[in-house]
Amino acid sequence: MNLIIVESPTKARTLSKILGKDYLIEATMGHIKDLPKSELGVDIENNFKPDYRLVSKKKETIDKIIKAVEKVGDKGLVILATDPDREGEAIAAHTAEVILSKARINKDSLKRITFHEITKEALFEALSSLGDIDYHLVDAQTARRVLDRLVGYKLSPLLWKKVRRGLSAGRVQTVAVRLIVEKEREIEAFVPQEYWEIKAELKKDKEKFLAKLVEVDGKKAEVKNSDQAQKIVSDLEESEYLVFDVSKREVKKAPHPPFTTSTLTQVAANLFFWSSKRTMSVAQRLYERGLITYHRTDSVNIAQTALDKARDYIRKNFDEEYLSASPRVFKNKAKLAQEAHEAIRPADVFVKPYSKEVDLEPDGHRLYELIWKRFLATQMAEAIYDETKVKIKAQGKGDYLLLSSGIVLKFDGWKVLYSKKDEDIYLPSLDKGDKLSLVKVLSEHKFTQPPARFTEASLIKTLEKLGIGRPSTYAPIISTIQLRNYVEKKDGKFFPTKIGIAVNDFLVPNFKDIFDYSFTARMEDDLDRIAKGDLVWQDVIGKFWQPFVLILDDVERNSQRVKIETETLGRKCPECKEGELVIRIGRFGKFISCSRFPDCKYREKYVEKVGIKCPECGEGEVVVKKTSKGKKFYGCSRFPDCKWASWKLPRK
Repeated sequence: MNLIIVESPTKARTLSKILGKDYLIEATMGHIKDLPKSELGVDIENNFKPDYRLVSKKKETIDKIIKAVEKVGDKGLVILATDPDREGEAIAAHTAEVILSKARINKDSLKRITFHEITKEALFEALSSLGDIDYHLVDAQTARRVLDRLVGYKLSPLLWKKVRRGLSAGRVQTVAVRLIVEKEREIEAFVPQEYWEIKAELKKDKEKFLAKLVEVDGKKAEVKNSDQAQKIVSDLEESEYLVFDVSKREVKKAPHPPFTTSTLTQVAANLFFWSSKRTMSVAQRLYERGLITYHRTDSVNIAQTALDKARDYIRKNFDEEYLSASPRVFKNKAKLAQEAHEAIRPADVFVKPYSKEVDLEPDGHRLYELIWKRFLATQMAEAIYDETKVKIKAQGKGDYLLLSSGIVLKFDGWKVLYSKKDEDIYLPSLDKGDKLSLVKVLSEHKFTQPPARFTEASLIKTLEKLGIGRPSTYAPIISTIQLRNYVEKKDGKFFPTKIGIAVNDFLVPNFKDIFDYSFTARMEDDLDRIAKGDLVWQDVIGKFWQPFVLILDDVERNSQRVKIETETLGRKCPECKEGELVIRIGRFGKFISCSRFPDCKYREKYVEKVGIKCPECGEGEVVVKKTSKGKKFYGCSRFPDCKWASWKLPRK
């Protein structure tokens, strides 16, 4: 009998179903060793040696694993089957250390396997090629852990002195906050420019269509004031319209690549309004149940066997024309994408969404369907459209050119998997030289728009583009900056808080290199090079530490304290009668206190109102509340007299 050790009980149960009674399966329940929380835990003088200690809450789990190891004895193998990434490799290494220190076992009996999907084929293939722990991957995880500990534990006390007690700093999280703060300042500095968009509604016979003004006297149409707009509208109303040119072409639209961690979280955010944390949690459950491949990946590779299965499924369920002419493969755009990994795909494409064998909660069904369709589409034929572009001359007092475009779906191809949306734009049959009748001229006064605030989807996309973070870190980054109250999410968009702005304005100018986008990306590259065995992790940390500690000392001695701006409520403090009531942000969110704190310690609960009366009682106000896990919902201000609550904001 052999013992297999994984991280989670769900994964253990799935393996047990596949492997049967010949294997014992135990779970570590995550990390069993970690750095201590109450101290630095890194011996800087001893080449940055980390002081990993057993997690106190894991004593029962460790005892259970040791008993299982001794039950297997010298006749069997202890196989470490944690996740195929740095985190999983570190858990495997720490588990091996604990086993060798606590159980009577031959070191050669400890083996390592990795697999990217929990299927019978993948498991037996892994078990047929037992390997050892990849200590280059472990080193990369150690380097990241030590680096983040040094930054966090050295900068946080500085923030206490220079900004406010209780604050903490993170290496990558601070860069994410910087992006959000800088975007907010772009929006604040934005000066809208007015312009007019002019269209003509035209008619051939009885068929009407719209054409947009694109040129005035041979130059690009830029209508910037009402006088210009009125003159052009007047001229167009008196003009005759003639089709100047008609161009037609066939447009093919290929399917998207299969999902990576980044694109999956982006699409789930846009379609389902899910946080990245929620998406990754649901994906974790799908992976552990053997339904999808490993969900932390930056690769778009597809295994040949999976390609063959997808193409076989299409042949059996669609007409032949829906199959792509040849297997479609995709190139990785991400720098240093792990070629050995696969994209996120169904473990078995013949397991359909919402089928009986998929025993999932609603979230699991929705995400599985999303992954299934995206993967299957990769091997389907392109969607084909007929596109028509018509140039129209308006002949009158001026020389005006208008443009009208039409597009009609001719063959749906891979889009057959998705719900039909009428995206077609029809034009009448037009030929060069046709005369057209004017129905009316439409003039719309507009203003240029400021840059859009970050959503979870656009923030992850930007982090990936800059080379900051990796598949396993996107969700923790976004969760952390919200938990620390450095940013807040309103209607799906990120806004920096006063604390976030203060922390950013202290850290970024004083530690320019450390929180520079390119420096952070280079550090991620170095961690990847450590994982490949090209760099020694202690050298990378040493190169970072020497200048960092000098800057740290200089900033502590010479920098000025940063004041956190407060938002006043326009009310006097009811206790001291002197100070103003202001909104502050503490460890547990916003609260109201006196501006004379600490001389006056008055405080009251902050209630965020949305300007809508309770739809149930009609008396109370709808207010924003949070669950014990921090999830936002809406309730009545008259609770507990009125118990109305909703996840969705009611309409006014």
